[in-house]
Amino acid sequence: MEVLWQKGQATVQQVLDALPPRPVLAYNSVLTTIRILEKKGYIQHVKDGRAHIYQPAVGRQEATRSEIRHLVGRFFRNSHEALVLNILEDEAVDSEEIKRLRAMLEGNEEK
Repeated sequence: MEVLWQKGQATVQQVLDALPPRPVLAYNSVLTTIRILEKKGYIQHVKDGRAHIYQPAVGRQEATRSEIRHLVGRFFRNSHEALVLNILEDEAVDSEEIKRLRAMLEGNEEK
Protein backbone atom coordinates (compact mmCIF):
# COMPACT_ATOMS: atom_id res chain seq x y z
CA MET A 1 0.00 0.00 0.00
CA GLU A 2 2.81 2.38 0.87
CA VAL A 3 4.28 2.06 -2.63
CA LEU A 4 0.91 2.73 -4.26
CA TRP A 5 0.21 5.72 -2.00
CA GLN A 6 3.61 7.16 -2.92
CA LYS A 7 3.48 6.41 -6.65
CA GLY A 8 -0.24 6.87 -7.20
CA GLN A 9 -0.37 3.85 -9.51
CA ALA A 10 1.91 0.98 -10.46
CA THR A 11 2.10 -2.49 -11.98
CA VAL A 12 3.02 -5.48 -9.82
CA GLN A 13 6.58 -5.31 -11.17
CA GLN A 14 6.85 -1.61 -10.34
CA VAL A 15 5.64 -2.31 -6.80
CA LEU A 16 8.18 -5.11 -6.49
CA ASP A 17 10.97 -2.86 -7.79
CA ALA A 18 10.07 -0.14 -5.25
CA LEU A 19 10.23 -2.50 -2.26
CA PRO A 20 13.40 -2.79 -0.16
CA PRO A 21 15.88 -5.38 -1.48
CA ARG A 22 15.72 -7.38 1.75
CA PRO A 23 13.90 -9.58 2.32
CA VAL A 24 13.77 -10.74 -1.28
CA LEU A 25 10.17 -11.17 -2.37
CA ALA A 26 8.95 -13.20 -5.30
CA TYR A 27 6.75 -11.59 -7.96
CA ASN A 28 3.96 -14.06 -7.13
CA SER A 29 4.07 -13.08 -3.44
CA VAL A 30 3.57 -9.43 -4.30
CA LEU A 31 0.84 -10.31 -6.81
CA THR A 32 -0.99 -12.40 -4.19
CA THR A 33 -0.83 -9.55 -1.67
CA ILE A 34 -2.11 -7.08 -4.26
CA ARG A 35 -5.00 -9.38 -5.15
CA ILE A 36 -5.92 -9.72 -1.46
CA LEU A 37 -5.83 -5.94 -1.04
CA GLU A 38 -8.00 -5.55 -4.13
CA LYS A 39 -10.50 -8.11 -2.83
CA LYS A 40 -10.69 -6.16 0.45
CA GLY A 41 -11.37 -2.96 -1.50
CA TYR A 42 -8.13 -1.16 -0.65
CA ILE A 43 -6.88 -1.00 -4.24
CA GLN A 44 -8.35 -1.23 -7.74
CA HIS A 45 -6.94 -1.82 -11.18
CA VAL A 46 -7.38 -0.74 -14.76
CA LYS A 47 -6.17 -2.72 -17.75
CA ASP A 48 -3.53 -1.26 -20.01
CA GLY A 49 -3.14 -3.82 -22.77
CA ARG A 50 -2.15 -7.01 -20.98
CA ALA A 51 -0.92 -5.22 -17.86
CA HIS A 52 -2.94 -4.33 -14.81
CA ILE A 53 -2.23 -0.91 -13.33
CA TYR A 54 -3.09 -0.79 -9.63
CA GLN A 55 -3.97 2.30 -7.63
CA PRO A 56 -5.19 2.95 -4.10
CA ALA A 57 -8.96 2.93 -3.67
CA VAL A 58 -8.71 4.33 -0.14
CA GLY A 59 -6.46 6.85 1.54
CA ARG A 60 -3.91 6.03 4.20
CA GLN A 61 -6.04 7.35 7.07
CA GLU A 62 -9.16 5.45 5.98
CA ALA A 63 -7.18 2.21 5.59
CA THR A 64 -5.53 2.68 8.99
CA ARG A 65 -8.83 3.24 10.74
CA SER A 66 -10.39 0.25 9.04
CA GLU A 67 -7.55 -2.03 10.12
CA ILE A 68 -7.65 -0.68 13.68
CA ARG A 69 -11.38 -1.43 13.86
CA HIS A 70 -10.60 -4.94 12.64
CA LEU A 71 -7.81 -5.31 15.22
CA VAL A 72 -10.03 -4.08 18.07
CA GLY A 73 -12.80 -6.46 17.08
CA ARG A 74 -10.57 -9.48 16.58
CA PHE A 75 -8.22 -9.22 19.54
CA PHE A 76 -9.86 -6.89 22.06
CA ARG A 77 -13.56 -7.86 21.89
CA ASN A 78 -14.49 -4.45 20.43
CA SER A 79 -12.96 -2.66 23.43
CA HIS A 80 -10.92 0.38 22.44
CA GLU A 81 -10.03 0.75 26.11
CA ALA A 82 -8.41 -2.70 26.14
CA LEU A 83 -6.37 -1.78 23.06
CA VAL A 84 -5.15 1.48 24.60
CA LEU A 85 -4.31 -0.21 27.93
CA ASN A 86 -2.36 -2.87 26.05
CA ILE A 87 -0.40 -0.18 24.21
CA LEU A 88 0.31 1.75 27.42
CA GLU A 89 1.55 -1.41 29.16
CA ASP A 90 4.06 -1.98 26.37
CA GLU A 91 7.52 -1.07 27.64
CA ALA A 92 8.47 0.28 24.20
CA VAL A 93 6.19 3.32 24.66
CA ASP A 94 8.38 6.20 25.82
CA SER A 95 7.43 9.12 28.05
CA GLU A 96 7.09 11.56 25.12
CA GLU A 97 4.54 9.29 23.42
CA ILE A 98 2.62 8.98 26.69
CA LYS A 99 2.58 12.80 27.04
CA ARG A 100 1.16 13.15 23.51
CA LEU A 101 -1.46 10.48 24.22
CA ARG A 102 -2.43 12.19 27.49
CA ALA A 103 -2.83 15.53 25.69
CA MET A 104 -5.01 13.90 23.01
CA LEU A 105 -7.19 12.22 25.66
CA GLU A 106 -7.59 15.48 27.58
CA GLY A 107 -8.54 17.21 24.33
CA ASN A 108 -11.22 14.57 23.65
CA GLU A 109 -12.68 14.97 27.15
CA GLU A 110 -13.31 18.66 26.44
CA LYS A 111 -15.41 17.85 23.35
